[in-house]
Amino acid sequence: MTTVTIEVATREQTDARLLRAFSGEEQGSFISFPTIEALLKTLTAKRLHVIRVMLGAGSLTIREVARRVNRDVKAVHGDIQSLLAVGIIDKTDDGKVIFSYDALHMDFMLKAA
Repeated sequence: MTTVTIEVATREQTDARLLRAFSGEEQGSFISFPTIEALLKTLTAKRLHVIRVMLGAGSLTIREVARRVNRDVKAVHGDIQSLLAVGIIDKTDDGKVIFSYDALHMDFMLKAA
C-alpha cells in the first residue's frame, strides 16, 4: 500500500527532509502546506471527497469522478483543476486524472497562539 502524508510543515522542516532524502534516508511521500489556512483553503470537504473516491482507483475521467461523488461535472472539474494546480493529483497522458496513492494520512497540530 502506498500512503501519502499531507502535513503542515515549515520551510526548514521540508528542507531538512530533503537533505535526509539526498543522503539516502527513505522519507516516504509528503505533500506539505506552509500553514493550516493554506491546507484548509485547498482541501475543502468536497475536494477531500474527490480524493477519497480516487484513492487506489487508478486513472479516471473527470466525468467518472463526478459520478462517483454524485456531483455536477462542472463543479468537480473546478475542484480537479485546483488539486492539479497544487500537485495533489496528476493528469495522465490520455487526459485522465489520478491520485497515485492507496491511503492518505493527514498530520498537523494546532497550538495556542
